[in-house]
Amino acid sequence: MAAVSTAGTRPQIDEALVRRLIGTQFPQWAGLPLKLLDPAGSDHVIYRLGEELSVRLPRHPGAIGQARKEFRWLPELAPHLPLAIPEPLGVGRPGFGYPWPWAVSRWLEGEVATVDALGDSSEAAVELARFLAALQRFTVEGIPAGDTGDALAGRPLSDRDRATRTAIAKVDGVFDTTAMTELWDAALSAPGWDRPPVWFHGDFHTGNLLTSNGCLSAVIDFGGLGIGDPACDLMIAFTLMSADTRAVFRDALGVDDATWTRGRGWALATGLNAYTTYAAVNPRVAAQTTRQITQALVG
Repeated sequence: MAAVSTAGTRPQIDEALVRRLIGTQFPQWAGLPLKLLDPAGSDHVIYRLGEELSVRLPRHPGAIGQARKEFRWLPELAPHLPLAIPEPLGVGRPGFGYPWPWAVSRWLEGEVATVDALGDSSEAAVELARFLAALQRFTVEGIPAGDTGDALAGRPLSDRDRATRTAIAKVDGVFDTTAMTELWDAALSAPGWDRPPVWFHGDFHTGNLLTSNGCLSAVIDFGGLGIGDPACDLMIAFTLMSADTRAVFRDALGVDDATWTRGRGWALATGLNAYTTYAAVNPRVAAQTTRQITQALVG
C-alpha cells in the first residue's frame, strides 16, 4: 500500500500512489512517464502523464467534485467556446488509501497568463469577453438550467458576508479597510441578477488562463462551473487587466452597473480569502491577491 495519510483531510500524494492508481484503473497508460507539475494550484496535485495527458488529484475535500463535474459538462460546452478547455478522458476511483475521485485529461500546452504579458492587451480583453459571452449564451441555447442539479447552483455573494468582513478586519493596516467596507456594502446592496441564469466559470483568474506564442489559448480549472449570476467571472478584470483594458472588456461584454459592482465585490471577497489564507506562506499568491484587491477598489 502507498503511504497515504488523511490526517487533517489532506492526503499525502506522491508518484508511487499515482502510479498505482493509474496502473490498476487505467492500465493502458501505466507505462507512461510521470512528471510532477510544480507549482500547481492550491486545490490539486497535477502530474503530466506522458506527452499528451495530465492527472489531477484533489488535495482537500473542497475540490472533490471537480473530476465528475468536468467529465459531465466540459464535452458539452467545448464546441461552443472560442478557446480550448480541458478534455476529460476518465474519472478515477479512490484507492490505495487515497479517498476521492481524480481525473485524467488531455494535456493542454501553454504558459500561465501574466499581467506583464496581457494586462495592457485590448485584444486579450475582447477575447476574454467573447469567451464569457459564449459561455453565458450556452445556458439558453444548450442545456436548460433546471437540468443541472444542485452541483451547479451558484451561491449568492451574500453567503460570503461574514467571512469577508472578518477578512477585512484581519488586513487592517495592509489595505484600506474603509474603502473595502464601502465596496463590500455597495456590492451587497446592488440589484441582483434579474435575467435567466447563465453559465459561469466560477474561478476566472490569470492562473486559469493559458497562453501560446503570447496569445490566449485555453481556459482551465472548471471546478467552480455553475449556473446563475455571472458577476463572479468579472474577477478576471481585476486580476489581469489595467484600467484601460478593463473598460474595453466591460464594453465588449456589455456589463451593466449593478453586475459590475457585484463583480468588484466578488473580486474583493475572493482576493481577501486567498490573501488571508496563503499570503503569509506564498509570495506569489500575496502579489497576485494584493493586485486583485487594490484593482477591485479602483473599479
